[in-house]
Formats: sequence, structure tokens, C-alpha cells
Amino acid sequence: MNTLFDKIWDSHTVKTVPGGTSLLYIDRHYCHEVTSPQAFNDMRERGITVFRPEKTFCSPDHNIPTLHQEQPIADPVSRNQVEALTKNAKDFGLTLFGLGNPKNGIIHVIGPENGLTLPGYTIVCGDSHTSTHGAFGAVAFGIGTSEVEMVLASQCIIQPKPKTMRITINGKLKPRVTAKDVALYIISKMTTGGATGYFVEYAGETIRNMSMEERMTVCNLSIEMGARGGMIAPDETTFSYLEGKEYAPKGKSWDKALSYWETLYSGDDAIFDKEIVFDAADIAPRITYGTNPGMGIAITETIPLLEDIDDAGRISFSKSLEYMGFQPGQKLEGMPIDYVFLGSCTNGRIEDFRAFASLVKGKQKAQNVTVWLVPGSWKVVNQIKSEGIDKILEDAGFEIRQPGCSACLAMNEDKIPAGKYAVSTSNRNFEGRQGPGARTILAGPLVAAAAAITGKITDPTLL
Repeated sequence: MNTLFDKIWDSHTVKTVPGGTSLLYIDRHYCHEVTSPQAFNDMRERGITVFRPEKTFCSPDHNIPTLHQEQPIADPVSRNQVEALTKNAKDFGLTLFGLGNPKNGIIHVIGPENGLTLPGYTIVCGDSHTSTHGAFGAVAFGIGTSEVEMVLASQCIIQPKPKTMRITINGKLKPRVTAKDVALYIISKMTTGGATGYFVEYAGETIRNMSMEERMTVCNLSIEMGARGGMIAPDETTFSYLEGKEYAPKGKSWDKALSYWETLYSGDDAIFDKEIVFDAADIAPRITYGTNPGMGIAITETIPLLEDIDDAGRISFSKSLEYMGFQPGQKLEGMPIDYVFLGSCTNGRIEDFRAFASLVKGKQKAQNVTVWLVPGSWKVVNQIKSEGIDKILEDAGFEIRQPGCSACLAMNEDKIPAGKYAVSTSNRNFEGRQGPGARTILAGPLVAAAAAITGKITDPTLL
């Protein structure tokens, strides 16, 4: 039997092009303001329209401010990009969830929460973290601007078919170990290039016990180990999450879709190009110490020694530690930090805010820390309010900002100052990612919450 990935890829292959690449039909195309302008401009110059406009959904998210969204965007570059997306969506007849729209938010958050992301779909977006949507049993991956144009014009894309890898995680997670810890653990073991050329399916008891939002976090970070994408076979957890969502099938269409979705799994005889197995018992709350997501340790561990790094990686390892201001063998637990960021397409969903609030309830924010809490969408904002999470956070001294990508990549005003340390629930810790000279320590929502109330890197299992 074919793998889940093979089933979806092969059923969407319109034609196999000489040389082995596939002409792949795309079910859903997501579009934001950063990677799409040139694609639309080229469409205009060529005098062509969007082939199937009902398949593309747009939302500004990267550049939008997280304060005073009701006012004009101050930064001219950001304003121009957002205005360009608005005009392009209107001119080409595309659905736009613009600023002020109750469905606006980070594209990888609003797709699932509105039922636009469905099992068995092929999904693309001009954004590397499109792999998030694979949590629903979809083949989802990021594309470049020229490919955005290709999808707009033809609803197809030319792609080489990746190899397949299955990562199985057995057992149950320890208390206060989150899906983000699982993902960071996997990346540290695989390295940032360990899955290059592969599409990863996550399996095992640990994955099956995860909620949809936890699964999205794991799939979101697939790209950080070089994978083309990540996916998880849909099951009752998936179906329950989708049922009743606005764009999900209804009535007889739901029954028909469900009967198809139930066939979307890799059989016992499915053959993967590579198999990896991990034990959930080995995973603890984690942080990163370097400038790529693979440079990570458990909070209780120390940064590796230089002799523990292979010869090929020692120069980049040393350069990374120099940027971060760390030393080989250093323990980071207890180290003071300056900023905490909860948000992004990795950890900006309602469950992340519930987790954060569960740890800070009845406590107070540390005076030395600036904390940015940025929901992934307006729907998340409304859930925060309806569940009383806003009151818990306010009582603890925190402020909730408006939705957007925010400090994940600092394309708006939310920039970490040079030299400052930020415990961040986002997905990348590259040099300057959160602002020129910013030092990023990736973590999950519970580690972020512990840092926010203690003012230092703290093991959440101790609180």
C-alpha cells in the first residue's frame, strides 16, 4: 500500500513531466502581502486572470501592526504591501480577510480555524511554514513568488516528488512537555538538514494523543529540519475539529468527504524511504541556545562542548555562540532574559494562550521583562475573552496585543532590540530574525510563561 503522502500526491498529479517532475493540481492557495505582489504584477503584464479565484484566500499578516490596527499603517513599506494585497484581491476577484475583517489573522491560523484546510488537499502558500496545514492529512508546502504566479494562472504547480520519511514517537509525554518541545527535540536530533528532500509523516501514540493545535505546531516546524513538509493522518480528532467549521463540507457533502478522509492513512505495508523512531520519555521542556532551531537542549542541560561538535560544524557553532553571547558548556537555566513573545503561526492559537495563562494565573509578570502576547487571529482574541483568559492575564500584569505575525520575523514595529534576549514561541532564531542584533531563544508556551513570571529561563515543571 502507498503511504498517505503518495496517495494524495499521486491523485493530484495531472501529468508527470519528462525528467520526473509532477504537474500537481492545487486544491487550496493561501496568499499574504509579502510574497504575492510581484506575482500579481506579472499577471497584469501578461494580461491573464486567476484561473480559479475561488481556490485562493488572502490575508495580510506579516507586516500588520499589533497595536492600533484601526489606524493607517505608519510604516510606508508595510502600508504599501497591505494596500497592494487589498487591490490585487479586488482586481482578481479573490477572497480577502483584510484588516478589520473578523476572519483576519495569520494565514496559517485562519485557514484551519475556518475549515478551509481539509484532509486530502494539496495546499500551497508563498510561505515556508505552510507545512502547518499538513496536520490535517494534507500535502502542504511553501512556494516561491514565481510559483505563486503559476498557481494563480493555472491552479497547478510543477514540483519534483519528494522522498518519504516517517517519524514515529512512542509513549506518553511527561507533564508540562508541549508539542513545541516535541518539535524542537526532533529538530535537534535530526539537525536542520536531516530531512532535506523528504516529506515527513508523523506517527505513533504521542502524535495520536495530540490535539489538532498541537499537531499543527509539530507540522509547522517540519521545514526547520529541511523537510519539504510534514503531515499527520486524519482521525476522529481531525474530523471533530472540522465539523461545523464555516468552509467545511455540510450535510451530505460532509458524509461524502468523511468517507474519503477515512481512507487517508498509510497502511501497515506502506514503505517509506526512511524511518525514524523516538521515545516520548526522552523529551523534556526545551530551549535553543544558537542561531538555528536545531541548536537546542533541555532546560536542565548545558550547551555542548566544542569537542562534542563534529569538525565540519565547529566554525558555525562557535560563530553562533559568539552572536548569542554564550559559552560552550554553559547552563542557561536561571539566566535573566529581557523579552517574552507568545504568538506566531507556531504558537499563537487558543490552546497556547490557555497553557500560558494556566501557568501565570495568580502570579505576577516579572518587572524586568517586556512581554508581547499576540494572538494568531481575531477568532483567538474572541476565544481569549469568552473564556476569561484576558482577565487572568491582565490580573498578572500582561497586555494582549492585536493579531499578526509580529515579533516572529519583526516586519512590523515589534522588534527585539539589539543584544537583548527574547524567549520566543516562534519558529526561527536566525541572526536578526526578531530584529537587528536580537538574540532569540526558542521555546514552548509553558517555558515562555515561566520566563515571563520569573524574569529568567525557568523549567516550568518547577512552578
